[in-house]
Amino acid sequence: MAPTKPKSSKGPKERARERARAAKAASASANSRELLARATALLEEGDAVNAAKSALAAYEGIGETGRQAGAALTLLGHIHVELGEIEKAREYFLAAVGVDADGSLPEDLGGGCEKFLWLAQLSEEGGQDSVSWFERGAAALRTQIQVLSEKLDSLPLTCAQQEAVVNEKKRKLADALCAVTEVYMTDLSWEEDAEQRCEALITEATMLAPDVPETWQTVANVRISQLRMEEAQAALKRSLGVWMDLPPEDTGVPAFATRVALVRLLIEVGMEEEAIEVAERLISEDDTSVEVWYLGGYARYMLGEKLKQKGERSSDDQDWQAVWKSSRKRLAQCLRIFEVEEYEDERLREHANELLASIRKELGDEGGEDEAWEDTDDEDDDSDDDESDEDAEMQ
Repeated sequence: MAPTKPKSSKGPKERARERARAAKAASASANSRELLARATALLEEGDAVNAAKSALAAYEGIGETGRQAGAALTLLGHIHVELGEIEKAREYFLAAVGVDADGSLPEDLGGGCEKFLWLAQLSEEGGQDSVSWFERGAAALRTQIQVLSEKLDSLPLTCAQQEAVVNEKKRKLADALCAVTEVYMTDLSWEEDAEQRCEALITEATMLAPDVPETWQTVANVRISQLRMEEAQAALKRSLGVWMDLPPEDTGVPAFATRVALVRLLIEVGMEEEAIEVAERLISEDDTSVEVWYLGGYARYMLGEKLKQKGERSSDDQDWQAVWKSSRKRLAQCLRIFEVEEYEDERLREHANELLASIRKELGDEGGEDEAWEDTDDEDDDSDDDESDEDAEMQ
């Protein structure tokens, strides 16, 4: 005779209480997921204050040992970065590391690289501490890339979607490697093997993400530090080739700040005309940026000086005087906005004034500091009357 199933020692009331507790837990879990989703949406909309309230309510519902605790803590860290509360953000990211020390948890549970990369950027010590956090993030990304690459066929996505997921991870890893490179070029430049480390990092980064413009900017930065200017120029041309023909709204266009840094690099390696083109594009996107007006004027100053020395004309058939007139207008606009915005970079203002003084010594004080900005780019044939009219309009 088959053994009979033992009867439960729990009575009906106790089983009912267990079912109630399970239902309550399931409801709380669903509510926490909804709060996290709402917090994420609010953050994307720019409402960090209410995002923080939703995320904190979610975390309190999940608890320190809950399944989604890591996701809530990472989100809270990100939110407090947006709020400018860096110390609190750091505390949340460190707590998230306590939940997932190696980034092996699924990303929807707070796993992955994000907390490590944020801690690298927020490090108070910088230097080796930043590198250590970047390396932990990079290790998590390498693991994810390996797993995804090995299991592409088992993912419930189309082939194109699978490749997009892997490529995004590779891009993020390349970004992390470039960030480490920057640390070795600055805080850790005194390390004996700093140059070798930079070479290894940029080599891996370009292999991972050969079509990412920021990667080639980092290569150029390393080559400039090595005084290998032709190779730096080649890297910058490759960077420009990735995105210059894209419309401004395309996601392939680098971030504004990245392109500002690019203009500086282009000027440094003597690619003034390319620097001017990028600067003009930046001005069209934000005509209140003091730094962009300054760089646009500086690039034109350097180009005019080069044309003057060589007795040549620019690619758009301007002589050095026309280029310097254009430079004068941009530098004057830079200084005008500097005052309005109460900008605090005194070195930038001093250099802009030095450049203007040099131009006025050669071309005179036509328009002076009050020289008005025109929306057109026909700076070489401006008359005094036109400038006076424009000054009156601006006043």
